[in-house]
Amino acid sequence: MRSSWFNKFSLIFGPRPSLSWLLLCVVSIVALIVVFGSSSSNEFDSVTLTPVPNIFTNYRILKERAAIDYLELRSLSSGINRLREFGLCSKERENYVPCYNVSANLLAGFKDREEFDRHCEVSRARGSRCLVRPPKEYKIPLRWPAGRDVIWSGNVKITKDQFLSSGSMTKRLMLLEENQIAFHSEDGLNFDGVKDYSRQIAEMIGLGSDFEFLQAGVRNVLDIGCGFGSFGAHLVSLKVMAVCIAEYEVSGSQVQLALERGLPAMIGAFISKQLPYPSLSFDMVHCAQCGIVWDKKDGLFLIEVDRVLRPGGYFVLTSPTIKSQGSSLGGKKRSMLTPIKELSQKICWSLLAQQDETFIWQKTVDVHCFSSRKQGAIPLCKEGNDAQSYYQPLVPCISGTTSKRWFPIQNRSSGSQWNSAELEVHGVQPDDFYEDLQIWMSALRNYWSLLTPLIFSDHPKRPGDEDPLPPFNMIRNVMDMNAHYGGLNAAFLEAKKSVWVMNVVPFKTRNTLPLILDQGFAGVLHDWCEPFPTYPRTYDMLHANGLLSHLASERCKPMDLFLEMDRILRPEGWVVLSDEVGAIEKARAFATQIRWDARVIDLQNGSDQRLLVCQKPFLKK
Repeated sequence: MRSSWFNKFSLIFGPRPSLSWLLLCVVSIVALIVVFGSSSSNEFDSVTLTPVPNIFTNYRILKERAAIDYLELRSLSSGINRLREFGLCSKERENYVPCYNVSANLLAGFKDREEFDRHCEVSRARGSRCLVRPPKEYKIPLRWPAGRDVIWSGNVKITKDQFLSSGSMTKRLMLLEENQIAFHSEDGLNFDGVKDYSRQIAEMIGLGSDFEFLQAGVRNVLDIGCGFGSFGAHLVSLKVMAVCIAEYEVSGSQVQLALERGLPAMIGAFISKQLPYPSLSFDMVHCAQCGIVWDKKDGLFLIEVDRVLRPGGYFVLTSPTIKSQGSSLGGKKRSMLTPIKELSQKICWSLLAQQDETFIWQKTVDVHCFSSRKQGAIPLCKEGNDAQSYYQPLVPCISGTTSKRWFPIQNRSSGSQWNSAELEVHGVQPDDFYEDLQIWMSALRNYWSLLTPLIFSDHPKRPGDEDPLPPFNMIRNVMDMNAHYGGLNAAFLEAKKSVWVMNVVPFKTRNTLPLILDQGFAGVLHDWCEPFPTYPRTYDMLHANGLLSHLASERCKPMDLFLEMDRILRPEGWVVLSDEVGAIEKARAFATQIRWDARVIDLQNGSDQRLLVCQKPFLKK
C-alpha cells in the first residue's frame, strides 16, 4: 500500500513523474541550498588572512573561466537578490570629504581651529548614500610622467582665477592651454627654484649634493603644507619617499593638487590630534611656509614632530618670518625664533645649520640626553603610550625613548635587503618576511598579466603611441588597503614599476606600520569603518587581500566601505580584491550596486580563494 506522502506526490505530478521532472527537482533543491546557505552567513564570512596564490597567466583560459564564474553567480542571484543601483550625489558633493564638515563641527561646539580637524563622529550618518560624481569638466589624468607636471584644471577644486590672483611665490605656474595647468621647478619655496633649495638643504646637513640623501639615511620625508608638491616631486625623482600632509581646505586643496599630480599626499593637521603614524617614523620633517606656529599650545606641535622623527633625523624649517639677518625687523624676527630655539633644547635637538630663511635642527641619537636635562623639562611618555597612534590627543611628553627601533638613521643598512637583526626588532622572522615578498612578486606578475588585456581592450592605443608595458602609464598610485609587511610595495620596486603605494594597516590588526615605514615606504594607520582622509578621485587602483574577511568581525557596514572605495577611486580606475569565495560573492553584489564592471576569477588551485577584478566606469551624468 502506498504511503501518504507518495499519494500527495502523485496528486501533484501524476502517477508516473518523468525522469526530467525528477532531475529538475534535484537541481532546484541543490541551487536553493547553495543560495540560502551563502546568504545565511554573516555580511562577510570570517577567515584568516592567506597569501595570494598563483593566478593563471594564460589570459584566454582566464577569460573563459571568468565568464563561467560570472554566469554561475548571475544564475544563482537572479530573481533572489535584485539589488538597486545607487544614484549620483548632487553637484555640491563633487569634492566631498567625510569627517571634515566644518559647519557641522562648529555646531557641535568645536572652536579654536578644531573645527578644521577630523571629527568622523560628527559627520557620521549625515546625508544619503550616493556615488560622488566627477566634475563636468573632469578628464582622465595624463600619462605618467607627463601627468606629474601637467594636470587638467577641471579635475581639481581650485580654479585658475584663484591661482592667478593668489600672488604667492609658492603658487607660480604656467598655463599651457585653456584647460591645463603646468608646474615647473620655479614654483617652489624660494627664488632660486626647488632644485637649488634641495641642494642647499643637503649642503646644510653636510652632504655634497641632494643625490646623497639616501646614503645619509634620509629615505622618507614628511612634507607639511606642501603647496603644489614641487619639493616632494623633486625628492621622488631622487628615490626619496616624500609624503605631503596638509589641513583640509574648503577650496584650493594642496593635498588634492599633489595627488592629482600623482604624488603621495593625505589630509593631516597639527591642531589637536596626533598624526596616524607611530613614533620614529620619518627621517626628515619639512616645513616651508607651512603656516604652523610651532611654539603654540606650549610647544605641543613641535613635540609631535619629535614623536614621528627618528633619532638623528632632521627638522627643516623655512620661513621668511623668522629670518634673523638682513632686515630692519631683525630684532622682531629673532624674538619669534627664540621660543622655538628654547623648546628645541628641551627636547634634545641641536641647531645644525642656518642659512638665509632656512633653519635645520637635528634630533639627538643619545637616549640618555633626556635623563640629563634640567628639572622642569618635558617629561618622558609612559611605556606603551604610543602603541597605536590613531588620532589620539596630542600629548606633552617625549615618545619613543624605550622603543627597540631607537637607532640613528645614519646607522641603518642602505640596501633593500634586511638582515635578521633588523627584522627581529619588529618581531618578524626572516623566512616569513622573504616568503611574503616572493608571494607578492609572483602575485604582481599575475595581476599584470591579468590586467594587461583588460586595460588594452578598454584603452585602445592612441595614434602614434608605442605599445607601453603595463600599467599603460595610467596607474600611477595604488592603495594597498591591508598592506601586512608592505610586500606588494616591495614587489613593485623589484619589478621597477613607476608606481608608488599607500600602504594602509587596518586599525585593530597587528600593527606592522613601523616595519613598512622603516623600509622607506609610504604608509598610514586607518580604521576602515571610517572614511579615508583624502579627496575624491585620488587613486588609480585599490588592492586588498583578506580585508573583507577581517571586517566581518568589525562594526562597519560593508556597503559603506564600497561607497568609500568608489569615492577615492578615479573614473576608469581598478580594484583587485582577494578573499574567500563567500566574501567575494557578496563583494561582487556590492560592486554591482555601485555600477562597477566586475569579474570573478577562480584561481583553479584547489583553494576557496577568489579574485574580484573591478573597474569603475566614467559616469558623466
